[in-house]
Amino acid sequence: MNKLVSINNTFESFQSLIHLYENNKGELFGEIHLEIRQFFAANMSAALGAVLDKFVSNLNNIHFDYINPKIELILLKNDFLTYFGKQRAADTNNTTIKFQKLKPIDGKYFKNYVIEELIEGHNTDLPQMSKGAKEKIIEAIYEIFVNAQIHSETKFIYTCGQFFPNKNKIEFTIVDTGIGFREKINNRFGSQLKSTQAIKWAVEEKRTTKEGISGGLGLAILKEFVGVNKGKMQIVSNDGFYQFDGEGESIKTFEGEFPGTIVNLQFRTDDINNYSLKSEININDIF
Repeated sequence: MNKLVSINNTFESFQSLIHLYENNKGELFGEIHLEIRQFFAANMSAALGAVLDKFVSNLNNIHFDYINPKIELILLKNDFLTYFGKQRAADTNNTTIKFQKLKPIDGKYFKNYVIEELIEGHNTDLPQMSKGAKEKIIEAIYEIFVNAQIHSETKFIYTCGQFFPNKNKIEFTIVDTGIGFREKINNRFGSQLKSTQAIKWAVEEKRTTKEGISGGLGLAILKEFVGVNKGKMQIVSNDGFYQFDGEGESIKTFEGEFPGTIVNLQFRTDDINNYSLKSEININDIF
């Protein structure tokens, strides 16, 4: 029996998902049983969905033997459990960003999804942003999808989010099951970076593995934005963990490896700043 208990957006929770993967990755034509208890941050559906898909690709059947009723309701509202044959529930509180399993060719759909579900939809109370600043944030998030699309060799990209009105925050997560930052960067440059070093390299401005194509700004822009917003950016790739928040950078190594990459963004909704581009206004801006 596999149990997930109190899954939140923490190093320990990502470690629990890695243990789930490591304990079952060799299973073929089997029956994998799962319980979800106490708490489950709904945006983590993206990471759990990616792991469970790896099991399904090995022709295993997934059984949810028990889900805490409150958790089950939110996972019915965000469409996660509908992928496992359950009936969708109405999101009357309008707090979910729907779970999506996308193909790498679905970039245009993903960008519209970010605009409609995260930036402009659901009365999210995101910080005030000018049109130019919104477009820059959208492009930065879209670049994460493009990087997975071009470099990761993933078959699918998973995304989900959740608004936490009582905590004044939004969590938004993008996951792929590709080769990860370490292999991607080492293959490109003939280096021998560890996962943590590869992630650290990737979040610096204008760092890109693309050849002959501009890029490498997405993670740096998002890091800058969450820094001023007092939010958080987390990256999990293989056995590496990176977090940037109000206390600075934190880098750790997991036991075992996640089969791909997770990028999690937390935005504070109680931020009273008004964000604009330097080209739009000359003072009180961050971009």
